[in-house]
Amino acid sequence: MRQATAFWVERPGSGALRVVPLGDPGEGEVLVHTLWTGISRGTETTVFRGEVPASESERMRAPFQEGDFPGPVRYGYLNVGIVEQGPPAFIGRTVFTLFPHQSAFVVPASAVTPLPDGVPMRRAVLAGAVETAINVLWDAAPLVGDRVTVAGAGLIGCAVARLARGIPGLDLTLVDVDPAKARVCEELDVPFALAEDAPLDRDLVIDTSGSEEGLALALRTAAVEGEIVEASWFGDRRVSVELGGAFHSRRLTIRSSQVGMVAPRRRGTRTNGDRLALALELLRDPGFEALLTGDSSWSELPEVMAAIADGSQPGLCHTIDWRDAE
Repeated sequence: MRQATAFWVERPGSGALRVVPLGDPGEGEVLVHTLWTGISRGTETTVFRGEVPASESERMRAPFQEGDFPGPVRYGYLNVGIVEQGPPAFIGRTVFTLFPHQSAFVVPASAVTPLPDGVPMRRAVLAGAVETAINVLWDAAPLVGDRVTVAGAGLIGCAVARLARGIPGLDLTLVDVDPAKARVCEELDVPFALAEDAPLDRDLVIDTSGSEEGLALALRTAAVEGEIVEASWFGDRRVSVELGGAFHSRRLTIRSSQVGMVAPRRRGTRTNGDRLALALELLRDPGFEALLTGDSSWSELPEVMAAIADGSQPGLCHTIDWRDAE
């Protein structure tokens, strides 16, 4: 039986590469050789640190997860590869799959989405982030001419801002505490402000910061009857929300957004597959290259994941190169 190499979180804070058996594809299945995977800094590092709440352990399962939280668990969902065996229509196609970090795998053909023409293979690992950004904007529903702040210039915040900038007349600002984020905002053609200079009286504030401070900024800068869309996921961390002061008199609204289900506004007309296909189409935009800020060999994955989880490896989307993996 052939074998593949897979990354597993063995226990909180520790990961390793395992050799796993790989069967032949059956009828209606494909064998995919992985080319690139991407690390989702928010969700994957929460999993790596063992911070998934027990109450969310089922809802947080990735489509092809193996094992359970907090570990050992094989987790991940940003995978681009080439189909080596399967139905003739798929052989040789480059595809995106919601599969963990593994050198090769067998899945139903229905689980892979071919890349559109004009989308580079490495850029396609951003499909998960762009799909999340689409859902956030479906939830937030900004209007022409709105004053909008995105709090947090991480991967999701940057993806949301890049998509939102195309709405006519939108007064858009991406806010972060790190002045170094001004450079990526320039590459994205999105106005940047430090947190202390964040504009006030915003019709809509989308918080992607993953921090208590980001949510506080959203509450502070929203206009009267403004809306705050909370798109961060805090795992098992407690977050204080200041609902005193002018919260009630200004009639603010806080709503959550999460990618697990299609936003209510589109749930009757769009499937998860439709949303993913749209994300891949939107990745024709070369501006998204600014979100690819690091790359490593598959052999370095345990060390890279640990460094990203503890904050010593900064950046946005870090990709893993599997092209020479057996």
